[in-house]
Amino acid sequence: MEANIGILAEQLFSRDNNAAYRALQTLLALSAESDDVYAHFDRFAGMLRGPNSYIRSRGMFLVAANARWDEENKTERALGDCLALLRDEKPITVRQCVKLLPQIAAAKPELRGRILEALRSADPSGYADTMRPLIAKDIAAAIKEIEG
Repeated sequence: MEANIGILAEQLFSRDNNAAYRALQTLLALSAESDDVYAHFDRFAGMLRGPNSYIRSRGMFLVAANARWDEENKTERALGDCLALLRDEKPITVRQCVKLLPQIAAAKPELRGRILEALRSADPSGYADTMRPLIAKDIAAAIKEIEG
């Protein structure tokens, strides 16, 4: 199984976005079932600083999905890079990040304060008029979900 997970992790960087997306979906499904994918957490955390928004988003999805298995505080160490995505150049990456932060907060309640602070200080004003209200709505929903 580990070899397959390693291959899937490599495919996350594929220029073929369909192959990379399939690998992401498979890794997310595996992450929901067990901690087998967690062994690659550091790689996913590194993706948060990736060269393009697709890679950054894939990393965020996998960090959030594997936070539940984290007993080594890797999520806390990666949180700064996660929260930096709230200022990403691509609004879709910002929206995905905002929607995934409640998952991290649920898995790691000790990080709720930092996550809420970052969400409250997030500023969608730098994005196109069409995206601003969507990002603001996502932020409000994430805050409400985390505050529960």
